[in-house]
Amino acid sequence: MIPRKFEYFAPTTVSEAVSLLRKYRDNAKILSGGMSLIPMMKLRVLSPQVIIDINNIKGLAYIKDGGKAVRIGALVRHADIEHSPIIKEKFPMMADAAPHIADMQVRNLGTFLGALAHADPAADWPASALALDAELVAQGTAKRVIKATKFFKGPFETALKPTEMLVEAILPVPRGEKVGQAYLKFERKAGDYAIVGVASLLTLNRENVIQKAAIALTAVNPFPFRATDAEELLVGQKPSKDLIEQAAKAAAAMADPSSDLRGSAEYKREMAKVFTRRSLNRALERAGVAV
Repeated sequence: MIPRKFEYFAPTTVSEAVSLLRKYRDNAKILSGGMSLIPMMKLRVLSPQVIIDINNIKGLAYIKDGGKAVRIGALVRHADIEHSPIIKEKFPMMADAAPHIADMQVRNLGTFLGALAHADPAADWPASALALDAELVAQGTAKRVIKATKFFKGPFETALKPTEMLVEAILPVPRGEKVGQAYLKFERKAGDYAIVGVASLLTLNRENVIQKAAIALTAVNPFPFRATDAEELLVGQKPSKDLIEQAAKAAAAMADPSSDLRGSAEYKREMAKVFTRRSLNRALERAGVAV
């Protein structure tokens, strides 16, 4: 199929793009990579009257290390993250996720912020954004900062207003005596959507007591979420096989998967437990802590 007729604009500034959003509101869609938008338009699942292509806006394709935080611009591609030394050093969980996103064409064109704004419940990046306590900068008539934990509202639904676009993500660099993080994804085949994806971040002190735990799951809920019950079990404790198993069970208990071609709800919940355990163990291994 081909998309329904639409108007096309290619602004050269963020302010111009926002002006178009203010004019057309719900009838407009932002195009950055288009790897989700265009297929949905071809299937006529989405039929926006206006496409606002932001690829001609200069200064949005950056990954900047500010020491305490890393800033990622709206036109940073999945492949940019995959090959970034900054990302590999500061955020191993994102380096884990990037090579498993779809195929090379999608990684070369699709954008990090575009994936977050699209809010596919089975996408990979939302788990990392949640686990890292990312802040997302939205530009409308004014700028506002939205915490990732408040951003995802439902399947393909976010806290963005119709007159706003994402321009930047701010990722705090995890700090602690010992820090470990990981993202593990269960998929039917390479590059497929996740059956379950789990991002884990652990910080520990010198005595190996867990100071902070962040666990985020994707694909097993109507929208990605933080497994706060599991996190609370871990904080203040020394890691052990039994503790990790308890946390994995708590994370799975918070999941609300649906049955589909990728598996039954019961199976997905079990895989949520298994991959939470594996993700936490990988994070501990990277922190130099054995259990």
